[in-house]
Amino acid sequence: MRAIKAAVGLTLGTALIAGAVGCSHDNKAASNHQHGTASVVASTNVWGSVASAVAGDHASVKSIISNPADDPHSFEATPSDAAAITDATLVVYNGGGYDHWVDDVLSGHKDVTAVDAYSLLPASVPQPANEHVFYDLETVKSVANQIADKLSQADAEHANDYKANAAKFADQADTIAAAERAIGAAHPGATVVATEPVAHYLLTNSGITDKTPEGFTKAIEGDSDPSPADLAAMLDLIKTRQVSALVYNTQTQTDVTKQLEDAANQASVPVITVTETLPADTDYLTWQRQTVDQMANQLDKAPQANR
Repeated sequence: MRAIKAAVGLTLGTALIAGAVGCSHDNKAASNHQHGTASVVASTNVWGSVASAVAGDHASVKSIISNPADDPHSFEATPSDAAAITDATLVVYNGGGYDHWVDDVLSGHKDVTAVDAYSLLPASVPQPANEHVFYDLETVKSVANQIADKLSQADAEHANDYKANAAKFADQADTIAAAERAIGAAHPGATVVATEPVAHYLLTNSGITDKTPEGFTKAIEGDSDPSPADLAAMLDLIKTRQVSALVYNTQTQTDVTKQLEDAANQASVPVITVTETLPADTDYLTWQRQTVDQMANQLDKAPQANR
């Protein structure tokens, strides 16, 4: 898990958030009644999209992080963000330390109803688990079901709609999951290296082996530069075409990741681009489907021995 960058002026920021939360929380019930609708606040537009798919027209959905250029790991919540969280009928977030700032707010407001996606990972997932659970479709289906249950409790009038929407979402997710499994069947023995383990569950569920050196991954997750030896090992795997593709997180580009991308292009090793938040003008299921299709297409271009 990538280390969270320390915030400058943390004490002052915490005080501001606490003040905003206190004022907002007093008006929570009145606000929800006034608008006559359930309100959902999501940490990122990924979870906001899942919530929207379930809520339909019956609840408002606000995503705190929606800019594709933002890095959720290093995001710092503002007082208005904290107020939105405590005002919501339901909060949907990633958990697992990924969006720690939501936990920071919720820790002082135990009465806020929330869905923590990380906590819904299947028990069979090896520990410590990767925090990028939005690439695990089974977990996301569980999140959708939890959203439907929580909204049904808050808005019983539309309970059947919430549950029907969650079921439709699950059916569409299952279709994408089948496409993931088909990649592994079409490319047995395929391997990759990754600039960051964002798409860990996509690779695992597709049967693709990640050969990224452990030291490289730990350094990136720790928000530090990899050692010269680990970087050299990564470059060697790419330059000698020992892997089928490079998985490249476009939201955390550095001199190191650019060096890896350049090496892949020079060696004609396909590059699979991934992100942690939704691209503009798309939804969760479309994003996942496009990523799966891209991975399948890029692996078709892999060096013959690594397909």
